Amino acid sequence: MDEDGLVIGLAAVFAGTTVLFGVLGFVYQPLLFLFATIFAIATYLLWYHASGRLGERIRRTAGSARERRRRRGNAASRGPGDFEGFGPGRRAAGSGRQRRADGRGAAGGQRGERRRRDPNEPTRGEAYRTLGLDADADQTAVKAAYRERVKAVHPDTDDGDEEQFKRVNRAYERLKE
Repeated sequence: MDEDGLVIGLAAVFAGTTVLFGVLGFVYQPLLFLFATIFAIATYLLWYHASGRLGERIRRTAGSARERRRRRGNAASRGPGDFEGFGPGRRAAGSGRQRRADGRGAAGGQRGERRRRDPNEPTRGEAYRTLGLDADADQTAVKAAYRERVKAVHPDTDDGDEEQFKRVNRAYERLKE
């Protein structure tokens, strides 16, 4: 949130500079309109970034390009952005999902449905392990374990760990679905 405030502040300074150059261009020298235009473009780009629309557009564009390559099935056309990283729950893009005998995928959805998974989101098994539960635990046990773990790792406590706190929250969000 602090970065957005900084970018918005910069956009406001650039907007003021745009207005200043526009007025000076009108009063003194029309060449200053060129500088006003440059600052106006910079202001727009900063605002576009601060509003989150730039990142959204980049993700949407990259996702559609990735899907086109995936549909073609050409392994040689994979880009560097297709690899989602190392670690549990992450995979190389384009690797096939395993199917169960009833036609449902590993995620349990119907055939043809594909749920896009956040790479930071743990699997159900990882979520149960993070909370210290068995896989057959009910919702009340999940909630109780979550509350206990959150109290132990909360960043405001003396021995709190912010990363572990985030991990516990992601695990709880995964299990309460």
